[in-house]
Amino acid sequence: MDNSKNKWLVPLAFTNIYIIWGITFLAISFGLKGFPPFILSGLRFLVAGMMMMGYLLSKGEKANSLINWKKNAITGILILTGGTGLVAWGEQYVTASEAAISIATGPFWFIAIDRKNWKYYFSDKFIPIGLVIGFVGLVLFLKGSVNSNAAHTAANGQLRITAFVVLGLSSVAWVLGSLYSKKNPASQSTFMNIAQQLIVAGLASFLIASVRKEWVGFSVSAIPLSAWLGVLFLIFFGSIVAYLSYIWLLSVKPAALVSTHTYINPIVTVIAGWIVANQSINGGQLYGLFIILLGVLLTNVTKYFRLSKRSKVKLRRLRRFLNRTGKGYQPI
Repeated sequence: MDNSKNKWLVPLAFTNIYIIWGITFLAISFGLKGFPPFILSGLRFLVAGMMMMGYLLSKGEKANSLINWKKNAITGILILTGGTGLVAWGEQYVTASEAAISIATGPFWFIAIDRKNWKYYFSDKFIPIGLVIGFVGLVLFLKGSVNSNAAHTAANGQLRITAFVVLGLSSVAWVLGSLYSKKNPASQSTFMNIAQQLIVAGLASFLIASVRKEWVGFSVSAIPLSAWLGVLFLIFFGSIVAYLSYIWLLSVKPAALVSTHTYINPIVTVIAGWIVANQSINGGQLYGLFIILLGVLLTNVTKYFRLSKRSKVKLRRLRRFLNRTGKGYQPI
């Protein structure tokens, strides 16, 4: 891929994961106006996966390895059915903004669960400090969320608390799936892996929907236009455009840089929710959001400094090389 094209694709891909994934939380809330949570998730994943699979098969790729299907099934069920499907369930009782802020704690769960690398994590003083600060932010956010529910019934308040717990579990499922995928990579193209993950996640979501009896009383004719628009956004933009952008960025940019979407998504969701759906968060929730993001920043700050230092070293080497060859150095 030529550099001039790459320069345009990188900012476009970052824009996709920053903006689209932020709006995805709002799209889920619209989808829930006509779909039960796991029917919504199943439809989203299965349609996106089948579209990708059809395209890849038409290009001559094979999908006949049972081992790869097994690996992608585990990854898809954990990351998509568990990670994203539980978000849809939680958004029945909390706003899109509240769900996005809860998910922003994902990096903390990654550190907590990745026990194999604890020695590395906790040798960096910024990481435990960031974890403590992030936990404080989470407490403030949850306290603000409970206070915002003061006018509601006690039963509804209990459902909201349960929803926040489920949103926390969704982050855990996402991390477990990510760690499994990293340790057990499938031997196919990234696109084929994603297609298989989406298909299995969609089928698993429909199975859960059947167990929960979501199909009982469900009527396609009763689904409002806003819910259909939400589903279409989730299929084409959330599950295809943004997901592919994320995977491609990981192949051309350091993971620490790509992970900055963690800071942007909840802010985009809050702004989009305020503009489109008249959603708002109170002062306590807002303080909690900023403190959570500060904690996430501290847990990654060393990686960012190392990334910046590595870039400067490469730049110095390039300058020395150009000086030796007599071509000089012209900053762009």
